[in-house]
Amino acid sequence: MEQINATGRRKASIARVYFREGKGTITVNGKDYKEYFPLEYLRYNLTDPLATVDAQDKYDIYINLSGGGYKGQAEAAKLGITRALEKIDADNRPPLKEKGYFTRDARVVERKKYGKPKARKSFQFSKR
Repeated sequence: MEQINATGRRKASIARVYFREGKGTITVNGKDYKEYFPLEYLRYNLTDPLATVDAQDKYDIYINLSGGGYKGQAEAAKLGITRALEKIDADNRPPLKEKGYFTRDARVVERKKYGKPKARKSFQFSKR
């Protein structure tokens, strides 16, 4: 197997995911994923698609993350990993689809409108 790559996005984050045959190491921006994501639930986000298709120890994964915060980055990486697993083997799709990992969460920050302090917040209205 040569290198397989996929892209995942969430909010302002973009994850480029590269899969190679290996022992199961996950590297994020040059660091181990446990060092990059100190919170346990974010690490779970990265490893659960692999656990779903029982592929934890089959591939070395390199993830290049940019933009956004740590939660958006973790969810972008999860989508990228899911898409790469589908590219590797189409039989991986049904269990991942069942858990909802192919859904791209399209919610992004709404832009600020002129004449308002934030996107929707208004200044206090005075009747008199």
